[in-house]
Amino acid sequence: MSAVAYVNGRICSPQDATISVFDHGFLYGEGVYEVLRTYGGELFLVDRHFRRLRASASMITLDVGMADSALEGIVVETMAAQRAAAGAAAQGHEILARVLVTRGIGEMNYDPSKSPHPSLVVIVKPLVPLPASTYERGVAVALVSVVRNHPASVDPRIKSNNLLNNVLAMQEALRRGPYFEAILRNFRGELSECSQSNLFLVTDGTVRTPALDAGLLAGITREFVEEVAVDTGIPTVDAVLRDDDLFGADEAFLTSTSKEIVPIVRVDDRVIGGGRPGPITLRLLDAYRRTARAVAGRR
Repeated sequence: MSAVAYVNGRICSPQDATISVFDHGFLYGEGVYEVLRTYGGELFLVDRHFRRLRASASMITLDVGMADSALEGIVVETMAAQRAAAGAAAQGHEILARVLVTRGIGEMNYDPSKSPHPSLVVIVKPLVPLPASTYERGVAVALVSVVRNHPASVDPRIKSNNLLNNVLAMQEALRRGPYFEAILRNFRGELSECSQSNLFLVTDGTVRTPALDAGLLAGITREFVEEVAVDTGIPTVDAVLRDDDLFGADEAFLTSTSKEIVPIVRVDDRVIGGGRPGPITLRLLDAYRRTARAVAGRR
């Protein structure tokens, strides 16, 4: 099944999905984005994603240009076009939708007033789930030397289209081995987040995750996992975490919209816990999936 894209009012195939080279999203990386998914064909936590999209946009003085209801309508319309294009092959498959808003076309300078009309792109494609073995066996990740952006330079709370910091981190991990993800520290040497996901540790029965002031993106899945943990009776805290906390953890896992909760069983050449997904991680994964389907089904 192929992807379908909405580009500034037009739904088209991947080969026809084009945007001007004078768009400031292309020229300067001026833009923000969100990635949404479905459960049972229904968009999941769309209100939270749009709230964060607007927060990111406001931090770069960018107007999204439409109400949430109109934006959701475009996403749903693009999803319908993708399903129609895929036909019978789309039956039973969940959807991944990437919503991007850029500064738009303008003069080649940094004055936002010269680009008064933002560009909107929505890319919809099938969500290809990870193999069951990924959750059953866990993954290996790398602790990389690339440092997460300093909040006083490019604020990590902005979910920006400019992902060079994340890209460089993951490229380092891939050069060192077939690692699933890359863990970044902040400028203080504290654990921050992964290149495409948030990080959690489990120690003595308590789930711990780096606090927001560690310089990380406030993940929607991160937030939802903490809520599910509370409902499941699992203690959860935001904390300052360092390398020793990671290597001494009983369990570790990462979270993202598309991947849900993925157990980490090795960091570089160091085994985490018993070297297999831990009971709290698996309990949370099961509770997360059940709750996510219920929440999406109520829309």
